[in-house]
Amino acid sequence: MPTDRRPAVDGYLRSICPIHLKSATSANRRYHSSMIIGVPKEIKTQEHRVGLLPAAVYLLTKRGHHVVVERGAGVGAGYTDDEYAKAGATLVETHEEPFLRAELIVKVKEPVPSEYLLLSKGKILFTYLHLAANRELTDALLQSGATAIAYETVTRHHRLPLLEPMSEIAGRMSVIVGGHFLAKPHGGNGVLLGGVPGVLPGRVVVLGGGTSGVNAARMATGLGADVTILEVDMERMRFLDITMSAAHTLFSSEAHLTDLLPTVDLLIGAVLVPGAKAPKLISRAMLRMMKPGSVLVDIAIDQGGCAETSRPTTHDDPIYFEEGVLHYCVANMPGAYARTATQALTNVTYPYIEALADHGLEEACRRQPGLAQGVNVLENQVTCAAVAAAHGLPHTSFSPPSLA
Repeated sequence: MPTDRRPAVDGYLRSICPIHLKSATSANRRYHSSMIIGVPKEIKTQEHRVGLLPAAVYLLTKRGHHVVVERGAGVGAGYTDDEYAKAGATLVETHEEPFLRAELIVKVKEPVPSEYLLLSKGKILFTYLHLAANRELTDALLQSGATAIAYETVTRHHRLPLLEPMSEIAGRMSVIVGGHFLAKPHGGNGVLLGGVPGVLPGRVVVLGGGTSGVNAARMATGLGADVTILEVDMERMRFLDITMSAAHTLFSSEAHLTDLLPTVDLLIGAVLVPGAKAPKLISRAMLRMMKPGSVLVDIAIDQGGCAETSRPTTHDDPIYFEEGVLHYCVANMPGAYARTATQALTNVTYPYIEALADHGLEEACRRQPGLAQGVNVLENQVTCAAVAAAHGLPHTSFSPPSLA
């Protein structure tokens, strides 16, 4: 690309994506090697997000890497093939090509069964995996010999930076969809969460005061609902009490939850044990205490769900009833807001993708130690303790030499 065109291209890419573009002078730096990065189209039902934005493709190609993008991969999020071509991507016609040609495969959601055989030794898969709730996928990755890095277990300063943006979206979305399905025509009990003058608002209970729980509570209090957050961490409850004065906090116990359930209109499951299966906090017997037509939104469904009655649903068929309670258990909730979610995801994943492309797995993990926590499967071995425990499999620690 001629030097005099770079400012114009930078301006164009800023107009289509908020990701922070680095100075064009970075193109003149030398890197250890180039890497082929593959971006396939997501084929999970009603999944419209894409693993990389055109702006991120541009940054990677400036660094000397080759990015292979399946045609149509970004259309669901509002990014055209032409935008990827202008950013320097090589567009390919088949779904298999990004997997077969690339060394680093960047996705959003876990591979579906038809993609299992496209993974092989020497490949690095970087995506959401949630393996503790999926033995079939775990076995397929072990058999493939590929290295699988899970967004949801990458850490930084005791946080989960690649999970947080999607937790924020799912938390906010849980109140939107919960309020929608509370409407009588959709099978709900007919309660408007915010109430009206002279009528009490609906009651919302949020299980978990983490990122998704806080965002759910924020949306619900914004609507004027009566909101209670159940949490086990006292320091977290003090923080919530100070920062969210419109919501109540309550120590999370079966007794307290049982007391609340008969009066709840919208119950939001927002519990998380990083990398592990979600604890089953709501039994079928407890569900029977809830009012007919009340709504359960189980954000934890990716990790197996926090209710005994939870099972994954899709955006095509999002709800079902158990014990008179409407269940919303869509396993890829943020996919409904694909453009916002794709932008938010790429903003946080890009530095790790750049490190992997520039330096390879071990050196990238040396430079960003929290990335090592994301390695769930490495060369036929489970390297995430929580996944191994969930499936009763042997566990092998992954520690690059400088991290040992």
